[in-house]
Amino acid sequence: MDVVKIKDKSFKISIPEAEILEKIRAIANRINCDMADKNPLLLAVLNGSFMFASDLMKMLTIPCEISFVKLASYQGTTSTGKITEVLGINEDLTGRTVVIVEDIVETGLTMKRMIETLGTRNPESIHICTLLLKPERLQVPLDIEYAAMEIPNDFIVGYGLDYDHQGRNLRDIYQIVEE
Repeated sequence: MDVVKIKDKSFKISIPEAEILEKIRAIANRINCDMADKNPLLLAVLNGSFMFASDLMKMLTIPCEISFVKLASYQGTTSTGKITEVLGINEDLTGRTVVIVEDIVETGLTMKRMIETLGTRNPESIHICTLLLKPERLQVPLDIEYAAMEIPNDFIVGYGLDYDHQGRNLRDIYQIVEE
């Protein structure tokens, strides 16, 4: 499927699944080296990161754990700018190495809020791991140690990312076709 239609928009393939998996393997290898003695807790941000988190976990060879947090800041194709914590964290983070696993970092506002929230729970360290980064959209400084891919400011869907709750199931990443 080179072009897909989701609701009222058309999307064309931007990043094929094989390339996505190759980039995730490179990130997993770096985490395996950097955190070999840490037993990190991966905090996957739902809903978008579930596919990325799953594939990343399968490629990690170090002891690690995973939990999920749900934050929302999107409506349709644009960020609302308001971040709502929907589902919180139940784990004790004291002294833990935490890796936030995110599908995409755009403005960085969601990530900044999450880091501030996690910081109050006394983790040893907090690291950011994102599948996709839009550097030209960043509004706040962030230390993103693990970014699988940098992409331009196009609206994308697939591999966990959605357009109005649709398209998460696509294996590839698609970008919107402007009409």
